[in-house]
Amino acid sequence: MYWMMMWGGMLNWGFMLVMLPALIFSLIAQGMVKSTYRKQSQIPNSRGITGYQTAQRMLNRYNIHDVRIEMSNDGKLSDHYDPRTKTIRLSPSVYNNASVASVCIAAHEAGHAAQHANIYVPLKLRNVMFPLVRIGSGAAPFLVIIGLWTDYTSQFGDWIITLGLGLFALVSLFYLVTLPIEFNASRRALQFIQGDDLLHGTEYAGAKKVLTAAALTYVAALVTSLLNLLRFMALARGRGRR
Repeated sequence: MYWMMMWGGMLNWGFMLVMLPALIFSLIAQGMVKSTYRKQSQIPNSRGITGYQTAQRMLNRYNIHDVRIEMSNDGKLSDHYDPRTKTIRLSPSVYNNASVASVCIAAHEAGHAAQHANIYVPLKLRNVMFPLVRIGSGAAPFLVIIGLWTDYTSQFGDWIITLGLGLFALVSLFYLVTLPIEFNASRRALQFIQGDDLLHGTEYAGAKKVLTAAALTYVAALVTSLLNLLRFMALARGRGRR
């Protein structure tokens, strides 16, 4: 009975009202990324430069010669920089395409490679946090639930809840650290694009829209993680009052 009451409390209307705006914001951000990318990926850039060529030129500009550029088969919007292998992986639609979106996305990922080469502190911190966050993001809610399920006089339950909340906080910190990393990579990308005159006029404006929309998804992730943390903290306080 207690388990059902506790679980029902987690799914009450107050929780839904708190999380609903974050969910809507997240869906809007994801929709903006997809629609903006789709539009700008259909607009050829006037220089005829592909994503691969853009990334290579930016690496050369930063005097980076130990980073590989590979074509990924993971689908659209799967582009990323892997600091472990020093590899920029671009989706086929970015790697081979000479569109406005291809240029800005490839430059953004090359911006991450430049951060790595320059020992950008937030990136280094995120790389250290990532393994624990990958495990903790899935374990945190279960730990808090297990702690709530134990006898409220049990210190063991308090320890489990504290561990779970700590992992929730770590996930939020991870997303908070991610924001300046993504903004900085986009700033480097736009500076390079403008400096090398790869895009101009409406093309450059379109590149900014793609990168701005992508940044909103990280903001949405941070807001959602913070609301989750606050919700489970409220549940933990409720346990302490029993």
